[in-house]
Amino acid sequence: MSELSHHQKITPFLWFDGQAEAAIRLYTSIFPNSEIRSLNYWGEGSPFPASWVMNGSMILNGLQVYAFDAGPQFKFTEAISLFVSCDDQEEIDYYWEKLTEGGEEQACGWLKDRFGLSWQIVPAMIGEKANQLEPEKFGRMMQALQAMKKLDIATLEAAYGA
Repeated sequence: MSELSHHQKITPFLWFDGQAEAAIRLYTSIFPNSEIRSLNYWGEGSPFPASWVMNGSMILNGLQVYAFDAGPQFKFTEAISLFVSCDDQEEIDYYWEKLTEGGEEQACGWLKDRFGLSWQIVPAMIGEKANQLEPEKFGRMMQALQAMKKLDIATLEAAYGA
């Protein structure tokens, strides 16, 4: 994927507790234009199990992300999430199904995957509606959104009054 050889200045770096390789393999299988760039293991004699990832690099739909295994000291929280902008309901349904498997549905289009990483699976139309500067309509749509877990575009459009 030579078009991905650009130098990305800011790169998310994910800390796992023995599950980095599983996460890398799952994420690259879900998102298009993705690949595993490298998987290097701690090996024998390291402070961690030899099979754990010392450093891993993946491309997720064009975004470079690093991951490694370094123990249980730190856990993911909702204070950071990966935001996935979806073009249609089919995309929302696909990412929601794949990422909630073994994970947990949360409110307002948020979920935690099986590794505890938070994702927001959001239709692009929300940003488009926000830019239309119709606060009353947008407010109705956001009230409808707050009642949902997985977001439903048709319900959001109806609340907005499209």
